[in-house]
Amino acid sequence: MKDTIGGQAVIEGVMMKSKKAWAVAVRSPEGEIVIKSEEFKKQSIVTKIPVIRGFFILLETLWLGMKAIDFSSKVVFKEEKSSTGSFAFSLFLAFLIGILLFIVLPLYLTKLSAYFIEMVTTNSFVFNLIDGILRVLIFIGYIFAIGMWSQMRKIFAYHGAEHKTINAFEAGEALTPENVKKYSRLHARCGTSFIFIVLVISIIVFSMIPSSWNFVLKALSRIILLPLIAGVSYEILKISAKWRNNFVGKIIILPGLIFQKITTHEPDSSQIEVACEALKAVLKLNAGGGIND
Repeated sequence: MKDTIGGQAVIEGVMMKSKKAWAVAVRSPEGEIVIKSEEFKKQSIVTKIPVIRGFFILLETLWLGMKAIDFSSKVVFKEEKSSTGSFAFSLFLAFLIGILLFIVLPLYLTKLSAYFIEMVTTNSFVFNLIDGILRVLIFIGYIFAIGMWSQMRKIFAYHGAEHKTINAFEAGEALTPENVKKYSRLHARCGTSFIFIVLVISIIVFSMIPSSWNFVLKALSRIILLPLIAGVSYEILKISAKWRNNFVGKIIILPGLIFQKITTHEPDSSQIEVACEALKAVLKLNAGGGIND
């Protein structure tokens, strides 16, 4: 049975991870591929308990993603080594911005919509449906906005290279740019699909919150319920990936696959080569082949 591989695009590179290890490969300004790889420490028992594990895996993924981006920025921009404190602060700041942009802002806009739609103040489902739609629209607008940045367009191309490489690996192909290039840049387990599942589950869960609660209570309840929503969404994502060839699985992952057409671009051969090297480094550690650093 093949290892389950995940990944993330970074600045001029790709991070790949398995259950045992992770690696990030970055194209330096000189054209060389620089690789950093590490084995994971023994996983905590909480990462194996259904539903509960989803939130902890999400936090681990965010932390690992920040480490990979930090490494890529050092390679590309020749930055100095960052301290643990500044690294943790960056992660906290990113989390805070996400809370304000995707929880507080849509909630406030939904509250304002009550001046035009009377049912918003009396029907919890209508309130949370509008809140969820606004959250989706804000997310789409955010992706379109950052996609106008030239560096982000390159990252989207590396995102496509990541998916193509994982698809080729899962199909049993040798990891060469020529083999990988023919595969799809879309993948069922992508974080984009996870986000859309989270948005749908949040509408269902938040609809249980009484419409009579004030703005502060509604905002706090959304933050408190995040671990539950993330946990349930993670389990649905895993199931949908297994069922991706049947009707139910296809329906669940379809919105995420459609949106991946925005968050991924077709990569060139040099970008695919970087993704291949990142995955090869992970597979090497899985096989007990030592660490590159």
